[in-house]
Amino acid sequence: MDRNEFDLLTFGHRLRAARRGQSMTLDDLGHLIGKPAPYLSLVENGKREPKLSLVHKLASVLGTTTTELLSPQAPSSRAGLEIALQRAQEEPLYQALGLPHLRPSAKVPDAALAHIVGLFGALKDRSQIGGTTPEAARLANTELRQELSARNNYLADLEAVAAQALTAVGYDGAGAVPQGMMTELAAHFGFTVHYDSDVPESLQSVSDLRNRRIYVPQRDTLRTRAARTVVLRTLGHFALDHKEAADFNTYLRNRVEANYFARAVLIPEDAAVAFLKDAKADFDLSVEDLKEMFYVSYSMAAHRFANLITHHLDIPIHYVRSDIHGSIWRGWANDGFELPEATDGTVIGQRLCQRLGGREVFDSDDRYSLHYHFVDTPAGTFFEVSHVLVDDRDHSITIGTRFDSSRWFRGHTTVAQSVSQCPDGACCAADPALAVKWADRVFASVREQPQILAVSPAGSFPGIDPVALYEFLETRPEP
Repeated sequence: MDRNEFDLLTFGHRLRAARRGQSMTLDDLGHLIGKPAPYLSLVENGKREPKLSLVHKLASVLGTTTTELLSPQAPSSRAGLEIALQRAQEEPLYQALGLPHLRPSAKVPDAALAHIVGLFGALKDRSQIGGTTPEAARLANTELRQELSARNNYLADLEAVAAQALTAVGYDGAGAVPQGMMTELAAHFGFTVHYDSDVPESLQSVSDLRNRRIYVPQRDTLRTRAARTVVLRTLGHFALDHKEAADFNTYLRNRVEANYFARAVLIPEDAAVAFLKDAKADFDLSVEDLKEMFYVSYSMAAHRFANLITHHLDIPIHYVRSDIHGSIWRGWANDGFELPEATDGTVIGQRLCQRLGGREVFDSDDRYSLHYHFVDTPAGTFFEVSHVLVDDRDHSITIGTRFDSSRWFRGHTTVAQSVSQCPDGACCAADPALAVKWADRVFASVREQPQILAVSPAGSFPGIDPVALYEFLETRPEP
């Protein structure tokens, strides 16, 4: 029997409860099924995995059913506490405390077990992602950005996982992935997808691992393209065998990898590369066409473009996502473009030069059309394509490349050009005369941004209210 089909520890407790319900000893049960008592003791303690044929025999002898014995529910609240305690004591964090193993004998009251399990849960939350300072989070982001830049933002191992998943559900390797395959992909990883209007607003999805369900917001609150992405990001964690993050670095990497998996499924590598190579041959590379071809958002298409363009077409690029004020949300470069960096190498939160595409697009005559331009910088001349994304907070995505690679891109015939002297030039510096005039005569209050000073939220799922999460799951009907 597959170890993942049922929980050995819970099964052991249910077997013990059924045996005691029949007033049998281990010897009595062993005599009836032809197994020694020590073997059955190991099974009841979750240390041995019985064959399915033995489970059927046990159910028959004990006057119950196989389904009952294999139920994922603890047979009692006491058993649930004992299971939680045993699992806690198996964790490295608990073992690091140097405490002797506690066997939950009948002399240990339920309240004591509840206190121990609850205290360990709180300790685990505090020791995990919570408590990560802004400085540590910035460092983690910087290290991951530098690693991805060195790999040209292309992750071959994740590409292989996505390709294997698509092959498993019968994708023919041509064009966009059919909408119906989302259900098949979920089933491939052992899940069903449920659209639910009661999913808490703070959550993109909820995965019920016991009943193998993925809940996403109801279709009327989540567009089809967005819903596909949410489902695939969630499946990505399971496809890549992600474990519960023990630190912020792991949490961040897991998110990046799950997002990459979603992009690699919705815009399959072979089909996308063939499409891009044809566009390059026509000197007509465009993120917009990739978006339309694979029925994804512009944001996802731009990310995927960045994943593939250097590795497969030998075109270096830079990618920047920033807001209307030029504050960078995400960025990396392998084409020599100089992103503004803090002294610790951080890019996130730094401000783009106002002469760059990510800023100029907001002042263009039609800010929601693609904005093409060339920019002369101290590092050379670059071609940029910028596009404004409309949501609750307008921001732009810019894809750029060196001048000598610009001929492959749509829009390379533009005559729009600017000059940036940043990061050390005067193009974004205040007028010296005005600086003198207003010195010591002005005080400005910045718009409140609590996340600047806050540490990362505590818990295994940062930013998520566990009360809302667990209450939602408790109100879902059992299968």
